[in-house]
Amino acid sequence: MSDLVIARQGRLGRITLNRPKALNALTYDMVRQMHPALSAFAADDSVSAVLVDGAGERGLCAGGDIRSIYEAELAGSDLPARFWRDEYVMNASIARYPMPYIAVMDGIVMGGGVGISAHGSHRIVTERSRIAMPEVGIGFSPDVGGTWLLAHAPGELGAFAGLTATQMNAADAIAAGFADVHVETSGIAALIDDLTQCATRSEIDAAISSRSSVAAPGLFAHARGWIDHCFAFDTVEEIVAALASRSEPDAQKALAALQRHCPRSLKVALAAIRKARKLPSLEAALQMEYRVSLACIAAPDMVEGIRAVVVDKDQKPRWSPATIDEVTPQMVESYFAPRAGDVIDFTQ
Repeated sequence: MSDLVIARQGRLGRITLNRPKALNALTYDMVRQMHPALSAFAADDSVSAVLVDGAGERGLCAGGDIRSIYEAELAGSDLPARFWRDEYVMNASIARYPMPYIAVMDGIVMGGGVGISAHGSHRIVTERSRIAMPEVGIGFSPDVGGTWLLAHAPGELGAFAGLTATQMNAADAIAAGFADVHVETSGIAALIDDLTQCATRSEIDAAISSRSSVAAPGLFAHARGWIDHCFAFDTVEEIVAALASRSEPDAQKALAALQRHCPRSLKVALAAIRKARKLPSLEAALQMEYRVSLACIAAPDMVEGIRAVVVDKDQKPRWSPATIDEVTPQMVESYFAPRAGDVIDFTQ
């Protein structure tokens, strides 16, 4: 079967990511099929909404197919640049989609999975949802509009999520602005049946509301105080020092996460999140991310991170530089510098 199943169910246009053995990781071919399908549904007057979900029981999408990006970079291919450009254009189109865009964020939703869900108008999480932007763990930086979402999360929840790569449960994702409503997994099939009959946005809202319930509390319900304090600083060194001074077990877990992650990525990600706060639009954030993504793949850390985490799976990346104090401000700012051919046309 196709890696992307595109179908009509009543008044619902449905797009299902269909690579369950790969946690529905998003390939370039899937992006090239999904974006035209969204455009076709938007132009069809008999379609009232689009719903995006993932095949299998493990998750909507674990992210972009980073193994293919790794192999392409080793081969000297321009696939990473083409993949990201077309993916980011699609992410922007989802945010301005002219009809309800319903994302079922069940199970694992990370990286590229966030890009095809968290910019939608109706974002549904379940008791199984685990939402994360884990890029700093592979020598990368939050992309797919992730910096925009993280920058606009309340307080310092975004900086925390972006730097620690913490997996948010349903309540945390709602609190951080990555999702809207919680529906039990057992009710998703019935909800989709309801949605196939909905002709208007108000009917869609009512159908989702009728199946919704209160999500179980997550980390943010009790950790907001120390998160906002520790992650308010504008340097990774200060954040690390603040976490080291805390006695809360979860703060110490956050510190341990920062100590594992790529030093260069931590500083670039924090700078990107802070810069995104001042940008005028999601498209501007995506443009910034594109420049950063191209810089990341050209540097040694991303290829090494993917090798350690995804290819060889030894979980022992050799970061360069190896410590955060070796990463200079000039090194960080170079990731945001314009380069030839790095401008995205979002009118596509």
